[in-house]
Amino acid sequence: MDVQHTYIRNFSSHTADTVTVKGWVSNIRFSKTNIFIDFRDGSGFCQVVMSQDVLGEERFEEAKKLTRESSLAVSGTLIADERQLGGYEIQANSFCVYHIAVDFPIKANETEHGVRFLEDNRHIWLRSRRQWAIMRVRNQVIMGIHAYFQDNGFVQMDSPLFTGNAAEGSTTLFETDFFGEPAYLAQTGQLYGEAMAMAQGLIYTFGPTFRAEKSNTPRHLAEFWMIEPEMAFFDNDMNMSVIEGMVRSVVSRVLEKCETELKMLDRDTSKLQFAAEPFPRIKYVDAVKILRGELEINGKNAIALQEEDLAHAKALIEQHTAEIAEREATIKGGVKKGIRKFNEQKIAALQAEIKELEEQVRNIPNWIESAKNFVDGEDFGGSDETVLTRVFDAPVMVHDWPAKIKAFYMKEVDGNPDYVKGVDLLAPEGFGEVVGGSERETDIDVLVKKIEEHKLPQDVFEWYLDLRRFGSVPHSGFGLGLERLVRWICNLNHMRETIPFARRYGRLNP
Repeated sequence: MDVQHTYIRNFSSHTADTVTVKGWVSNIRFSKTNIFIDFRDGSGFCQVVMSQDVLGEERFEEAKKLTRESSLAVSGTLIADERQLGGYEIQANSFCVYHIAVDFPIKANETEHGVRFLEDNRHIWLRSRRQWAIMRVRNQVIMGIHAYFQDNGFVQMDSPLFTGNAAEGSTTLFETDFFGEPAYLAQTGQLYGEAMAMAQGLIYTFGPTFRAEKSNTPRHLAEFWMIEPEMAFFDNDMNMSVIEGMVRSVVSRVLEKCETELKMLDRDTSKLQFAAEPFPRIKYVDAVKILRGELEINGKNAIALQEEDLAHAKALIEQHTAEIAEREATIKGGVKKGIRKFNEQKIAALQAEIKELEEQVRNIPNWIESAKNFVDGEDFGGSDETVLTRVFDAPVMVHDWPAKIKAFYMKEVDGNPDYVKGVDLLAPEGFGEVVGGSERETDIDVLVKKIEEHKLPQDVFEWYLDLRRFGSVPHSGFGLGLERLVRWICNLNHMRETIPFARRYGRLNP
């Protein structure tokens, strides 16, 4: 067999040609005279049909030994067919087996497994169609971020992963030994980013960061990737414009380049197209009023919308339950194998949706109660962000936060030191904060006072204070959590699927 091969991603220029593909069996089905293979090569998926008439009886018998995740090369005629996996089918005329896989542990329908099992087998779970799609979206998000900053004159620079000081509090630091000296894994590269911005003007860092939070929520990872630009001579309004421009650019890129992947994830892309609209900017004090239902936005009341969502979820549960009963009755009546399988798949999908709806029915009353009783001056929890963003279709920016709940380096609001010029970008659909940033404090006396108030050792921040001693200028920046952005764009329930190998509380392997 010819060692040259064609990638599935390039099939559009090879229709009706004889092609050779190299990859793996994603799924396989047998009939008396044909074998149907869901084939993947890393760049995409297609269907391969092996016919006894074409291969001959001896080779057909060899092909019947193929199993899920066996690796092989296949040559045959490429046919465009929208009904088939990936829109293409290869009618095989020859094949060469590299390896026959034995007892691949993950079932074709991965939903039959528990989450723990899939996480324990993450090294092979990554091969599934859903995980493939998520990682391809992640890749385009990364490339889109780089493209945005590079096109706008930013210089990429790198901050250290070992640090001798905390930037956002010492309670979530991973401590380690650095040649006999205590050191910490970086929570953020921001302080170093400020130093680099004083040299380059516009910079961004892109690297791993670490938070030792013993939190097992769908929003948290212990190791994640952060994008942190710093901009000299930028105030917080300019900072918010960069946040908006970057997120809009990245979402637009994903919509353009990941149509197949988003479809594979059943993502409602109309929800993402709202990112093309201006992002609302609201002060914290107004956000609190919206959250409590005291302030409406374009006639929308946050509490009333949640109550409507609750009623809708209950109604859907009843509808789905009735449909499941009808389909189960159809199966019991005796039907052909194909019809039975179709109904069983529909039932499984409806049951999964009911499970999610039941979770909403349990949560929404608690969310409403929390929102109504929210205490002014406190930070928003995940449920509060969900309720707040329900009134907005696009991502929303909340700015001018209470100083007591924000980091020491944020600049005080002019004339009101109880508030700082911070900003959080909250994604819609309940995905919460994806960006946090601020204008940075430039008054060295205020910074020293804040360091004392946060009970941080001033000696390790002397280099940082030098930035205010030598040519201090107004400057701003933000941090974007890559995995949080991927989670929103892909509409994922949990952060564990946003990164190749998740490191979070309770998960260190594989």
